Amino acid sequence: MNVANESVVGHAPHGTHGAHGAHGGGHGATHKSYVIGFLLAIILTAIPFALVMEHAVAGTPLLIACFAIAQIVVHVTYFLHVNGSAEQRWNLTALLYTAVVVCIIIGGSIWIMYHLDMNMMPGMPHGRVP
Repeated sequence: MNVANESVVGHAPHGTHGAHGAHGGGHGATHKSYVIGFLLAIILTAIPFALVMEHAVAGTPLLIACFAIAQIVVHVTYFLHVNGSAEQRWNLTALLYTAVVVCIIIGGSIWIMYHLDMNMMPGMPHGRVP
């Protein structure tokens, strides 16, 4: 071992995790953000649960869907740390693409099933099982 190697023994190279820690400060992941996300997730779960248990309003399914979308946003933001920053642009693009494809598949499946029900048995009254 020469003198040049002895001066860096025990030190991590600049490009590794040793210089900035395993989770790095640039990701914005703090205990505070996890706690905020966790509390929001609990609230966004408890409110629809209470609405269902109390038979609160006629539009409960729509409210549950809105709370579900809000909870997806909370999980993606606070736990997956996907935002509009330049570092996360590809992750956000992939997430949006996946959401569009899932919506197309679900919407198309519902549309196909509705039209199959309407066209397969045209003489049968709808809403009653024979």
